[in-house]
Amino acid sequence: MGRYFVVRAYSMALTLLGLTVLIFLMLRLIPGTVVEQMIGADAVVSPEMVAQLRHFFGLDQPWWVQYSRWLGGLVQGDLGTSWRTGKPVIRLILERLPVTVELTLLAVGWALALGIAAGIVSAVRRDRAVDNVVRVGALLGLSVPVFWQGTMLILFFSIYLRWMPPVVWVDFLTDPRRNLTIMLLPVLCLGTASAANIARTTRACMLDVLRSEYIRTAAAKGLSHRAVVLGHALKNALIPIVTVAGLQMGILLGGTVVVEEVFTLPGVGRLVLWSIYQRDYPLTQSTILFVAILFMAINLAVDVLYGYLDPRIRYGD
Repeated sequence: MGRYFVVRAYSMALTLLGLTVLIFLMLRLIPGTVVEQMIGADAVVSPEMVAQLRHFFGLDQPWWVQYSRWLGGLVQGDLGTSWRTGKPVIRLILERLPVTVELTLLAVGWALALGIAAGIVSAVRRDRAVDNVVRVGALLGLSVPVFWQGTMLILFFSIYLRWMPPVVWVDFLTDPRRNLTIMLLPVLCLGTASAANIARTTRACMLDVLRSEYIRTAAAKGLSHRAVVLGHALKNALIPIVTVAGLQMGILLGGTVVVEEVFTLPGVGRLVLWSIYQRDYPLTQSTILFVAILFMAINLAVDVLYGYLDPRIRYGD
């Protein structure tokens, strides 16, 4: 296990290094800089003032110098300082991280509960009406864009039902009921596509396992249908489901960018969009890198979980 972690840490470090280059260069491809955002499009500013601002933010230096400065700070654990707020980037991320983590965990829980249940029912009732309904619903869930679904949910609950959750964010510890009310629609919106993906994977895995000899043997011994499905079939079908669930958690982290903007949630995703609009390079670069690290950590946790779900999987020392 120790050697496995060393190899994974090495590969993750190389991936992050390549990602830093990609993030840095792609941001520079966006037209305009923080200087243009500050002075405005119609402002009359002397070239000397523009040059001073560019020098202040270090934009007059070659790109490799700017990249080396940012990378040197990352090596020392310094994510930088936001150009527009003057606050440390790590502080801004930690202030908004609880919102994104709560949204992601609730969405994953909703997706797992709905997806696994629907996949099991669809596999057990293969080629029946409920199976067709689940398959069509999964296809729709994967096809509908998140931003459109969120907009439709807002319009439906506000116009037709005349109910809207509070728009002012409240922390869970402050008022749990109000917090969950605010999170209801974003969680439904964010978790639907993941639930559809998990349902399709669960159905395919369950169908494969239910055709196995040991499942027929368990049924022949007189075990109840529920015990055979949940105690034997589902347990042996969990590996692919866990894989998809782990990937979906990472995808949901990225999906929070759209959902938080649609539902005006003060999370990390909305912070990224604001920083891109303001051309706040240190904040954008470090926040995206932080999310990438979370994604890699989730994948590593899923890989380690394999060994506990399947005794046949062992990582060499």
